[in-house]
Amino acid sequence: MDRRKFISSSVTAGVAAGTAWSFLPLDKVFAAAANDPQLPYDMVAVMGGEPAAMFDKAIAALGGMKSFVKSGQTVVVKPNIGWDRKPEMAANTHPELVAAVVSHCLKAGAKEVLVLDHSCDNWIKAYATSGIEAAAKQAGARLVSADAESQYQTVSIPKGVRLKTAKVHQAILNADVLINVPVLKHHDGAGISLCMKNLMGIVWDRGFWHRNDLQQCIADMATWRKPDLNIVDGYRVLQKNGPKGVTAQDAVLRKSLILSKDMVAADSAAARIFGKEPATIGHIRIANEMGIGVMDTDKLNIHRIKL
Repeated sequence: MDRRKFISSSVTAGVAAGTAWSFLPLDKVFAAAANDPQLPYDMVAVMGGEPAAMFDKAIAALGGMKSFVKSGQTVVVKPNIGWDRKPEMAANTHPELVAAVVSHCLKAGAKEVLVLDHSCDNWIKAYATSGIEAAAKQAGARLVSADAESQYQTVSIPKGVRLKTAKVHQAILNADVLINVPVLKHHDGAGISLCMKNLMGIVWDRGFWHRNDLQQCIADMATWRKPDLNIVDGYRVLQKNGPKGVTAQDAVLRKSLILSKDMVAADSAAARIFGKEPATIGHIRIANEMGIGVMDTDKLNIHRIKL
């Protein structure tokens, strides 16, 4: 298989034959890795390992975390910590992945690593139950709350179509580096929750988005500040009843991970893992049309690793 052909082979047939929440066989999603000297990669995709091990391999393929974090910089790691749910529910980013990202940032010389999300459930419970609070602290991060409007400042979004301004968390405004770490999951409003959707957790008034064309607002926010690195957690995927899930049976083990600087590309690749064509997800299609990133993964230089 050509290394630029990531996930696209057998996708059309797989999606057409499956149900709305069916997944493609992983052996058809990823090809076994071969040593490929061409750098830099637009994307790295890993399958078959535990969260930290997959991230170690992926970030090394992109030149290490020092390619993104310089000595003395302040880093914000933005996982999904929206829900008072345990890791096996897959409603939040896997705590082991968050810890691995924090550790790599500090080893790269970061002065400080902050971890935050504007949780939908009680933030104290969400941070604790998700396992992210304990894992991130142990790795050396500082957990920051995002539950008070006083923590946000209004910013202009010049390229926004529906979203012209937003109140953004102060920690994001002050950060030298923003690392976006969403979990791949079903979302009853947006269809799927990934990198662009995860940016709803850095703003105060998410209700405006839901009232004013959610798909367009997600794309609009992606024009404001593009994360320096996007890391899609596909270790355990919430396939239905998202974004929160009802039981652990709503999630399936996928053991996959995607890294890219391009949110649209990462979301497009992850959508295919979920069993959906990217163009069927409103905010991915809109973001592609707005020139925010690349939806056609065939155009990308992608490195695939199988553990």
